[in-house]
Amino acid sequence: MKIGFGLPVSGAWATPQNISQFAVRAEQAGYASLWTFQRLIIPEGAAMDPVYHSVLDPVAALAYAAAVTTSIRLGVAVINAPYVSPGYLAKQAASVDVLSSGRLDLGLGLGWMPEEFTMTGASMERRGARTAEYVRVLRTIWGDQPAEFSGEFYAVPRGTVLPRPVQPGGPPILLGGAAPVALRRVGRIADGWVTSSRADLSKIGESIAIVREAAAAAGRDPAALRIICRGVVRAGEPASDASGRRLLLSGSHDQIRADVGGLADHGVTEVFHDLNWDPQVGSPDADPAAAADRAGGLLDALAPGR
Repeated sequence: MKIGFGLPVSGAWATPQNISQFAVRAEQAGYASLWTFQRLIIPEGAAMDPVYHSVLDPVAALAYAAAVTTSIRLGVAVINAPYVSPGYLAKQAASVDVLSSGRLDLGLGLGWMPEEFTMTGASMERRGARTAEYVRVLRTIWGDQPAEFSGEFYAVPRGTVLPRPVQPGGPPILLGGAAPVALRRVGRIADGWVTSSRADLSKIGESIAIVREAAAAAGRDPAALRIICRGVVRAGEPASDASGRRLLLSGSHDQIRADVGGLADHGVTEVFHDLNWDPQVGSPDADPAAAADRAGGLLDALAPGR
């Protein structure tokens, strides 16, 4: 089981100093990866969690972290593919991969908020089919040159796209999604699956089974797929809800570490502790110094090998 850490990209602790300091501290503490996420707009009148209210761009934040680290991997979970053309994202991802010496993991989602589709001029129609073709375009652009692609939704005129990513074939492509059709898509075409913040981790084994069954049916090695879990850590909060249902990654530090071990038993290969979802850290109204202190304590307490 690999353990990662959510980069400071939301709310009070999302500052240049904290991105640099926490990236370096996480690398020194033995964390395997740093992760960002995307949120573009909070629609007026929408009741959304504090984590979404002020969010840095995920690619820019990773590039910033790349400059102060040397070995820790850099992941985004996720960029919603409909919001940006595959040609543009291919260039961004290749650039971060070059600048980080081949450390990028690229997570893609389908998007769900109508206002964000409107804001970006994107279409909500046939998102699944578009995503499958999107992945093909990325891999074409990152492959042999000159590149060329003509599909139902996207086209790349024959030409050279450089620089190429450092990682052969480009950064690993991870897909999000929770519905069975999305999980099967992961198994067929992606390098791995990344869970959302809303995932019911007590049932994650069922979703993993769908991913791996689809991989096997497509003639792929199910064991080669990465299963990455966003760990919404609720340190110090009750470990069960009002109905008595166990809330994984909640409670004491020992309970959280034990839950990580349980996720490994269900087939999860990587967990990253994302403190952006902690209102005392990722809320824009939190005290910046207190937020950084709390996050620093949790980074140390939950570090690999503790």
